[in-house]
Amino acid sequence: MRFIGSVIEKLQRHPKRVVFPEGTEPRIIQAARQFFCLRLGAPVLLGDRGHIKKAANQLNVSLEGIRLINPAESEDLDTFVQRFELLRRTKGIKTKEAREAMLNPNYYGAMMVAMHQVDGFISGASEFTGSTLRPLFQIIKVAPQTTTASSCMIMEVEDTRFGENGVMFLADCGVIPEPTVEQLADIAISTALLSRQILGIRPRVAMLSYSTKGSATHATIGRVQAATALAQQKAHQKQLEADFDGELQVDAALIPEIASRKLPESKVGGRANVLIFPDLNSGNIASKLVQHVARANAYGQILLGLDRPAADVSRGSSAHDILGVAAIVGLQSIAYAELHPAPGIATTEHPAVTAPNLL
Repeated sequence: MRFIGSVIEKLQRHPKRVVFPEGTEPRIIQAARQFFCLRLGAPVLLGDRGHIKKAANQLNVSLEGIRLINPAESEDLDTFVQRFELLRRTKGIKTKEAREAMLNPNYYGAMMVAMHQVDGFISGASEFTGSTLRPLFQIIKVAPQTTTASSCMIMEVEDTRFGENGVMFLADCGVIPEPTVEQLADIAISTALLSRQILGIRPRVAMLSYSTKGSATHATIGRVQAATALAQQKAHQKQLEADFDGELQVDAALIPEIASRKLPESKVGGRANVLIFPDLNSGNIASKLVQHVARANAYGQILLGLDRPAADVSRGSSAHDILGVAAIVGLQSIAYAELHPAPGIATTEHPAVTAPNLL
């Protein structure tokens, strides 16, 4: 609670609007209620109004301060349909198909974010990852100077010796199965930027592997080594003050005693607060292990590299987890323009998005 309490306190000074497409999901309703009661901003629930009110009554949760929108009855539906048809014109989409898409709350919510009607997007509590990510990747463009859309889990463990007072940023844990060198470097930069924005600290980024500084040889290790060098170069170009090191085993990244033996000169070894995994298998497995075995507070997946803040929460998330993610997304939106200069609404297809084949 130390971490998310500080996030909530910051967001209370700059409340934001967050859309929750899964408007009848009980955990979403509870999180939206807490979001409003904590004065974090204006939550928006999508779906049939009658069904949302029925679900809220069953939970004995008030909908005061929560905006309800049924996409099928919205005065913005025709505008959104036209916009989506324009975005997907190279795919040959027709008006009927565009309308069907916009009746889907995830698509409607993504368009609300793209059109700046809300500041952030939270979904995934009852949806498969693809159902959440596909609308976002089709509607919201990748942020300027970025080519990779990925994701990050923020973990808070009780032992404050790890990370930054117990807080660690883990990526990519939810989007790209086998990142290239370029993608790994982009993931490292995006996660470092997020850690700096959320915590206001100097990112210490460990590019993880099963090898530390050449203790083993394999093509996958070479990829991590190359990505480390590229991330350092990109950070210099972006004037991002951060430390990068790799390839590192996770114990060398987190445990000072082990780092002192394996890499005594490293600025990252034993002190990493950002952990970048070589592939999605390792990232997803590690994040769930930390969450459940260490009973960590887990907030994510926070989506990285998009032009607007969004998150894909786990189907196993509690209402508290969802509230935390919503607060983080709201906090992101405060300085999003500073992190990603010259934001705008997508007007063409995404020619350079590197993510799963969800377009």
